[in-house]
Amino acid sequence: MNKQAIRQEYRAKRQALTESDLLKLDDLLLISFQRVELPFISTLLAYWPIDENKEPNLHPVVDYLRFRNPELKVCYPVTDFEKGSMTAIATDGDTPFTKKKYNLYEPEAGEPLPAESLDMVLVPLLAVDGQGYRVGYGKGFYDRYLRHCRPECIKAGFSYFEPVSKISDRHEFDVPLDICITPNNVYVF
Repeated sequence: MNKQAIRQEYRAKRQALTESDLLKLDDLLLISFQRVELPFISTLLAYWPIDENKEPNLHPVVDYLRFRNPELKVCYPVTDFEKGSMTAIATDGDTPFTKKKYNLYEPEAGEPLPAESLDMVLVPLLAVDGQGYRVGYGKGFYDRYLRHCRPECIKAGFSYFEPVSKISDRHEFDVPLDICITPNNVYVF
């Protein structure tokens, strides 16, 4: 299956989920994630889920990681659509967020951190395949960004659905995930 067909199918699958389905699936994602043996995480790049896209609610995952390390530095991306780039901005509990283009919530202020300083990146996706390659929204921001992260940086995805067998039109610059969490499984690639 190619990326375009996967995008169309998985957007429709997400839109078919009810509010009750989403709450249950988000709880199951957190439970699955809590089973993962992780090294010490001191810097995290998360993302604010887009409600309109029915993305997994990762706020409980971030809270869990903060519980494990109260000193955790949590960053959120700020995107530059003209340059096609992304910057990780360190936030705290008082950081205001603003809804921007494509319903992205971005921090209004904070210290930029280099990609090389991150221990873990939570990567948005519509679907993932059995080798850890993902289908995102098609702009390439994360693949470009992840190339600058250290090899030890954990690239984690969360999906309400199990992986597809293979994405037929992977690109040489696509960066695979290290793990993908689903409501019933943890996939390590």
